[in-house]
Amino acid sequence: MRRLCLGIESTAHTFGAAIASDDGRIVSDVRDIYVPEAGKGIHPTGAAQHHSSVADKVVIAAFKDAHVRPEKIDAVAFSCGPGLGPCLRVGATVARAISVYFQKPLVPVNHAIAHIEIASLTTGARDPLVVLVSGGHTAIATYAARRWRICGETEDITLGNLLDMFARATGLSTPGGPEVERMAENGREMLDLPYTVKGNDVAYSGLLTAALREHKKGTQMADLCFSLQEVAFSMLTEATERALAHTGKRELLLTGGVAANRRLQSMLESIAQEHEAEFRVVDRRFSGDSGAQIAWTGILAFKAGLTVSVEESHVRPRWRLDEVDVAWRR
Repeated sequence: MRRLCLGIESTAHTFGAAIASDDGRIVSDVRDIYVPEAGKGIHPTGAAQHHSSVADKVVIAAFKDAHVRPEKIDAVAFSCGPGLGPCLRVGATVARAISVYFQKPLVPVNHAIAHIEIASLTTGARDPLVVLVSGGHTAIATYAARRWRICGETEDITLGNLLDMFARATGLSTPGGPEVERMAENGREMLDLPYTVKGNDVAYSGLLTAALREHKKGTQMADLCFSLQEVAFSMLTEATERALAHTGKRELLLTGGVAANRRLQSMLESIAQEHEAEFRVVDRRFSGDSGAQIAWTGILAFKAGLTVSVEESHVRPRWRLDEVDVAWRR
């Protein structure tokens, strides 16, 4: 008999609800996304208010789409962290209420691990070196001894933040990644921008400052976007290649919101080929934040016995990827 898990996602701009089964099916996946004012980033309070206002309709739609009654689910999972505190608390509150009312176990899910698990599900990756890139994460990780181990990460802002902050400051539409990618396709001149790799970590704040300085000079936007992408992605690709050579992994898995960028995909695929590793990319439907990643990771954690009482279900805005005991992987 298959088991079902409701997943609630609310780490940042997305409030999502989804139902996943333990045979690997995403039975439903509903989202409502907070859109900040033009030129501004996510305001935690504003996003939390948005989530509160749409939570009931999103959850109801997830059950309707799945043709499942709430009492038939086996567990309720929620994004426990990392993320924006006010947003996380909305999702946790909704999950607790459903858990208590229908007397279902409550499962805390690390959002970063959920990105990895949904990518593993949709690509069939079994033991990859993972590149996780989004607005909240930029990390290279490998699994060993029940935990994901960090092989490299950002020392300041994430890759997703770099693209979003650049887009907001230059008047491009947000989220910034797709717009920068589109503009970069027409770029021809490679600008001299700072390339900062420290050990196997990357740093993007200096690159952002230099790119904005070029924009103020009136540099052609297509060339600027092209150069920004090339430098930012090259830094990450260098660090990833070192980690791939060091770990000897035969799979390279790209996941997170920025994973949808075709240029980043091509650069990472080239190093995977050089090291005779299979390159895999998360299904585009699940590259961004969604309840699906929480529901699927929740069912894995639930089957491994990882539940939490309502009294102890505190959100963890700074919950790192490498702090989680991943009991379901071998």
